Amino acid sequence: MSWRSRPAGRLVRAWLSGLLILTIGSVLSACAAEQRSSAPDGCAAAATPCLSGNAIVALQTSKGEVRFQLDGAAAPLTAGNFVDLVRRGAYNGTAFHRVVRQPTPFVVQGGDPLSANPMTPPNQYGMGNYIDPARGEARLIPLEIRLKREAGPRYGQELTEPGITGELALVHQRGALAMARSGDPNSASAQFYVALQALPELDGRYAVFGRVSSGMEVVDRIQQGDRIIKATVVEGGKLVGGKP
Repeated sequence: MSWRSRPAGRLVRAWLSGLLILTIGSVLSACAAEQRSSAPDGCAAAATPCLSGNAIVALQTSKGEVRFQLDGAAAPLTAGNFVDLVRRGAYNGTAFHRVVRQPTPFVVQGGDPLSANPMTPPNQYGMGNYIDPARGEARLIPLEIRLKREAGPRYGQELTEPGITGELALVHQRGALAMARSGDPNSASAQFYVALQALPELDGRYAVFGRVSSGMEVVDRIQQGDRIIKATVVEGGKLVGGKP
């Protein structure tokens, strides 16, 4: 079923309210991020590491293994953040807290660090960010999108002009790996999602930074409440400071 054949706009709004405005807590995190940084500069000025080259990350889930190939050329800051969190163990034990398959396949979303805490009620899954232990505050990264014709990504702005999808280096194909965020474009932290089919309506609005390289059949079996047992970097993963 194509996107245009879905119920008139209601599914878009309903799902985006889940992906964008995850909870009141997420909205507050977005507001704080906006106060801290209004003009993110990407790798050149980032406090977080960037990925040089590519990386393969393996997720051991309760339904089997999924592997992601991360693209450090098109999304060095976003991919670098993900690799760093994997190495810190931030995803181990976390839940897939949002799975949207009806009325058509949409996304599998997870990675909220709060969901790894057995004391966290399931109705609070999706409210959390990664808290940087050195700073005691949420680590937030800017929206990162690269156009094919440009040498590096753009930061902090959605790209939604007509026809822009064909110019994007990474798009929401089936199996695309991208970052969830609140309403502020510069509020992604740890939560991610996998596209269950092509989602061109999200292109230019969310940071795609990789794709499923193996195990898409496992993703198709994941249900809400299933968990990541362990995440590891199995190939590549060179992290650098500044521009890679």
